[in-house]
Amino acid sequence: MTTVFIDGAAGTTGLEIRERLAGRADLAIATLPDDRRKDARARAEALNDADFVILCLPDDAAIEAVGLIRNDRTRVIDASSAHRVAAGWTYGFPELVGADAVQGAARVSNPGCYPTGFLALVAPLVRAGLVPADWPLTVNAASGYSGGGKAMVAEYESGAAPAFRAYATTLAHKHLPEMARHAGLAHPPIFAPAVADTYRGMVVEVPLHLHALPDRPSPAALHDALAAFYAGQPLVTVADPAATIAIEENAGTDRLTLRVCGNAETGQVRLIATLDNLGKGAGGAAVQNLNIMAGLDPLAGLSLSRKSP
Repeated sequence: MTTVFIDGAAGTTGLEIRERLAGRADLAIATLPDDRRKDARARAEALNDADFVILCLPDDAAIEAVGLIRNDRTRVIDASSAHRVAAGWTYGFPELVGADAVQGAARVSNPGCYPTGFLALVAPLVRAGLVPADWPLTVNAASGYSGGGKAMVAEYESGAAPAFRAYATTLAHKHLPEMARHAGLAHPPIFAPAVADTYRGMVVEVPLHLHALPDRPSPAALHDALAAFYAGQPLVTVADPAATIAIEENAGTDRLTLRVCGNAETGQVRLIATLDNLGKGAGGAAVQNLNIMAGLDPLAGLSLSRKSP
């Protein structure tokens, strides 16, 4: 029986992963009692005894946890941002890097929620030559407040938080290296994230002036390129444009929906991705990576249809 230890199982992402793994007959979930969760010796034993470890920890604690693993058998999925551009780690976005790369990896870094939407939209277009690698890009995005962890959840649920809050105004967010590296960009985009007054859900948008791009591609060309890239991918849908797009569209699922909303006459488009910041943006992606690494059904435990938040 394959054993899995979630280090940080009591946090928001850890709880999402535990929910998806609950009742799985193909996995055994190792746990520590509450009074031993911060015991270094107990954690080290659990980390080394497991076949797979999923780290749901702050960056420094995730680095420390990896250092506690003293064998070459235990494989790691890190849901923190500590290793997303680190040497020796495979980026855990199988639709972008290939399922084979994830399946054979010993160390997998789970993508960030915002980068998941951005990269899903931009990386295929850069690879296809439709968007130059040195193009000045902007990404506007809003997430449900669950992405801010327990403190932010408590603030919003107490009614003390604003309906919409822009942040990262210093333009130095920790997601930027991840976005640039895995999209193949020469420099990072301008990243304008915000938090909305909804528990879960995310919308990520990249506007483009097509008439300024070297080949002046049409909106249809961008749509077709994305559709071809993700053909056969069960969790990613390239949908038709929509007049309105809700942040909660994929809330409660592990799906990712991409759209090219454009005006051929003006030569402008809005590339828009919707996903659940706790699903394909966090816990769902970790479980998908675990399934692939363990040689199991990639969709086992994942939610393909929306449920109530």
